[in-house]
Amino acid sequence: MDKGTVPSWPTYPHEVVAVVLSVRDGVLSVLMWRRAKAPFAKRWALPGGGVEETERLRTAILRHLAEKVDVTEVAHLEQLATHSNIQRDPRARVLATAYLGLVPSSVSPHLPPDTMWQPVADLPPTAFDHADFISAGIERLRAKLTYTNIGFALAPEEFTLSELRDVISGALGYAVSPTNLARVMTRRQLIEPTSARVSSGPAGGRPAMRFRFRSRQLEVTDPFAVLKPR
Repeated sequence: MDKGTVPSWPTYPHEVVAVVLSVRDGVLSVLMWRRAKAPFAKRWALPGGGVEETERLRTAILRHLAEKVDVTEVAHLEQLATHSNIQRDPRARVLATAYLGLVPSSVSPHLPPDTMWQPVADLPPTAFDHADFISAGIERLRAKLTYTNIGFALAPEEFTLSELRDVISGALGYAVSPTNLARVMTRRQLIEPTSARVSSGPAGGRPAMRFRFRSRQLEVTDPFAVLKPR
């Protein structure tokens, strides 16, 4: 790469990036922003940035999410992976640690003009090694859906079984049987009914019961995978 076209690195020896996933319009999507400058100008990148000398990694990624893409309501955040390829950034050697963040489908952060939710099944050209981080985040989420209650971080606080099915199906990337989903969720005691019901539609019928997750903290609920990702 022509060094005349690449700005000098400021520089941070370590950066953090966030793979923020959410089910948007029934589709698993990742939050990305479009770079305006080299390297990788006009390509899409994960939000993140440098880690200050006195900053811990988790503090740094929460700061970048709040400052750069106005995301403050992350229902779950965990460290995902660290990449140390010497040439991952053409400006200088920079280590990168990625975090997996999950945002409920009911939360709509106010995004800057250069930022949007990108469907993971149809990603645009990405910057740096961010596509690898995204793949790792999707794999981690889909695996944890099989043995934990991590669905709480994707679903609204209260939902009908139909709404939960749409969220879980979107996250897994394939349609889940509503009957099987309800059986699995209730057998594991992941969800519980609330006192609320959804009003009947114009055609009438029995109002749908609303549910919520019993816990909104990550818990291992079944070591045996039931809702297996394909």
